[in-house]
Order: sequence, then structure tokens, then C-alpha cells
Amino acid sequence: MPDPFGPLETTWPLYAGFLLAYLVGSIPFGLVLTRMAGLGDIRAIGSRNIGATNVLRTGRKGLAAATLLLDGGKGILAVAVGWQFGTDFALLAAIGAVLGHCFPVWLKFKGGKGVATAIGVWLALVPNVGVIVCGLWLAIAFVFRYSSAAALVAMAVAPFLAWHLKGVEFGIAGGVIAAIIWLRHHQNIRRLIKGEESKISFGKK
Repeated sequence: MPDPFGPLETTWPLYAGFLLAYLVGSIPFGLVLTRMAGLGDIRAIGSRNIGATNVLRTGRKGLAAATLLLDGGKGILAVAVGWQFGTDFALLAAIGAVLGHCFPVWLKFKGGKGVATAIGVWLALVPNVGVIVCGLWLAIAFVFRYSSAAALVAMAVAPFLAWHLKGVEFGIAGGVIAAIIWLRHHQNIRRLIKGEESKISFGKK
């Protein structure tokens, strides 16, 4: 891997790959789909988030599922392209895609919580980790109905799994991804502590 602090003529591919992954991750599918469906700005309801959990609050399960798949898909795409250039590019693409979803340039850096994109990233980066993280998130969310708590636990577990299965570089990348997602959930953490966090509703309003 080129030294990221080395001469620009050798490091620019790393920066370019990271930037492209960031831009892919920045695509706000939740916002685009809800507007196309005539539901207005998803940021005006519920948690004011652009992710699948908030889309679900519209009562449109199909739309929420599409948002989930597309947000996960952009993570898969970014890492899959990164893999074509090597492990280091794939790891940077993983971080870039999650960062893009959480802080998208198109929305003045106010994006989603990054969970679906992170799961997609793990499915492409280390499939075994992706499957475990996805299953853990679904199980906790289904039993306790707290999407935020499920995400926090699943993302905290991922770096240790990645470290064990693939080595230190994957563990470090997983730690960065987890840190980004925990940062985006800081308000949810406060509400969970106070017992004020909203639960997921699978029925129509």
C-alpha cells in the first residue's frame, strides 16, 4: 500500500478511490424514494433521518425495504470496486461509503446513521462478518424493537470478528466504521439511557 502521507503522484489513487466510495455512499436513497412516492421530505417526520428505519415510519414497508436494500447495495458496490485494486483500496472504500452515507455532501453533511450501508460493506468485505452482523442486528431489533440498540451492538461486535477472521487491518477498519456509526447515534444513546428511545413499529400508522 502506498504511504498515505507520501508524494501525491503515488498516493492519489488511494485518495481518488476513497472519494469515489464516499460519493457513492452519499446517495440519499431514502430521501429520493420517499419523494418519488409523493411522501415529501422524509427529514420532516419521525427521527428526521434518511434511513430505512425512518422510512418505515411512513407505513410504507416496501419503500423501507427498498431503502434498506439500496443503502446496503451502495456499500457492497463501493467495496466490490475497491477489491479490484487490492485489500487496502477495499478497506478505504468501506470507510468512505459509510462516511458518505452519514455525512453526505449533497445534504450539507447531514445524512443517515449508516447501519444498512455498513452491513453492505461487511458483506462485501468479510461475508462471514456481514452475515453475523446482519443477523445480530435483525434479532435484537425484532426482540427489543430498538433499531438503534441493535445497530450499536452489531457494529461494536464487527471489528472483533473482523480482526479474528482477517487480521489487524480489517479490525482497525471495522473500528473506524463502528466509531462513525456510534458518533451518529449519540442522540439515540442519550434517549436509550433515559428510556425515551422510540421503538420500531411494523404496522401502518
